[in-house]
Amino acid sequence: MAAKSNLKNMALSLTLVCLVCSAVLGCVYAVTSGPIKDAEIAKTNASIARVLPAFEGQPSAETVEVDGNMFNYYRVPGAGYAVISTVGGFGGPLSLMVGIGEDGIICNTVVLSHSETPGLGAKCQTEASFIDQFKGWDPAAKRLAVTKDGGDVDAITASTITSRAYSAAIANAYNVYLKLRENE
Repeated sequence: MAAKSNLKNMALSLTLVCLVCSAVLGCVYAVTSGPIKDAEIAKTNASIARVLPAFEGQPSAETVEVDGNMFNYYRVPGAGYAVISTVGGFGGPLSLMVGIGEDGIICNTVVLSHSETPGLGAKCQTEASFIDQFKGWDPAAKRLAVTKDGGDVDAITASTITSRAYSAAIANAYNVYLKLRENE
């Protein structure tokens, strides 16, 4: 015999469906949260290893405020700093990890995330000639701005805004380095 359709039965059915769905979502979260966190840690450690020279030991994660913005960075004794810097690009946020040696020289950069136009601004992640120009870059001797703006950075063809954002992210990371050295 079918249940009579009334407000009480509908509310009871809806409550039961919500409880079952909530339990399923809770179980899925409990099962996946650990592996997701482990994958994020592995991605971060791999990025640190790419932007700094070979090192031993475990990087220590810390935060610092520079010019009213909070920055996450990783201190690696003997190797330098890996600073996460996020700026606005053409298509949205552009997030980089910038490796800066103990001497203030840029070791390398890695794009952590971006929303740039595929085939144009997205080349900031793949175009070797653009990325490699920052290896060994001395911000104290060269200006971190595209040549169009009077700087020393060769922009990605047809992606000046992305190139400006990339340079600004590195400049922000260098300012973090200067602040950290000042506090030592």
